[in-house]
Amino acid sequence: MPLDALGAASSSGAASSSGAVTRHADFPSRYVAARPIDVWTPPGYEDDSSLRLPVIYMHDGQNLFEGSRAIGGVDWGVREAMLGLIAQRRTPGAIIVGVWNSAIRWREYMPQRALEADGNEALRQRFMQQQGGEGIGDSYQRFLVEEVKPFIDAHYRTLPDQPNTLVMGSSMGGLASLYAISRYPQVFGAAGCLSTHWTAGGEALVRYMGEHLPSPKTHRLYFDFGTRGLDAAYEPLQTLMDGLLRQAGYTQGVDWMTRKFEGADHNEAAWRQRVHIPLDFLLPG
Repeated sequence: MPLDALGAASSSGAASSSGAVTRHADFPSRYVAARPIDVWTPPGYEDDSSLRLPVIYMHDGQNLFEGSRAIGGVDWGVREAMLGLIAQRRTPGAIIVGVWNSAIRWREYMPQRALEADGNEALRQRFMQQQGGEGIGDSYQRFLVEEVKPFIDAHYRTLPDQPNTLVMGSSMGGLASLYAISRYPQVFGAAGCLSTHWTAGGEALVRYMGEHLPSPKTHRLYFDFGTRGLDAAYEPLQTLMDGLLRQAGYTQGVDWMTRKFEGADHNEAAWRQRVHIPLDFLLPG
């Protein structure tokens, strides 16, 4: 897809000590509605033409970089978290791609094949009633893999291979991230799932995802949850997932991490406080 097919990209300004954000407005798709995509490149990227970096694809992109656009007026602070890790020499950095959500966010982010699995018809019907239509998670994942990623690899200096391609999100975006690495294990090497909204499908959803995990030999997974708001309901379901991870051969602290944050709520301010942890754990050393 040529760059001019997307219209003129806009930048937040010249590259600076905080890096640069470029917005590709109305990014077109054959699979889902057009939407903006924000791309952050770290300091030094513009000055070093030989520099190639890992890429993190993040859902709910409008909540990542600008508090004025984010829910609750607080963004994730993912740029600041990455700059902190670079300063500590924990990572050479990464390109962060923020894919904005749409008006049918739940339908795009829900793991579609979990809804369609044998024995889950009641879950599928309930989802359709609540969300006004079928889950289209497979279409959203094809958008990421077949349209967004090729564009990013063609127009930015990326390390496009699987170990250097990550996906991350929170709540329903946590589900979409786990679904991405499960559906496309050859594309994504790591997934960060913050405050994963397991209650969207309950035990049936957890068990389906646990049965379709990628190999721990070639993948890394991060999960977490708080204890307030929506997060207060997650612990039993996350504990079930943790057991399934162990059965699949994952080892806590090695290729998988689950963290509990006492007192943390279900919002961008809470994720801002801890996003450096999954970034540090999941990015290649």
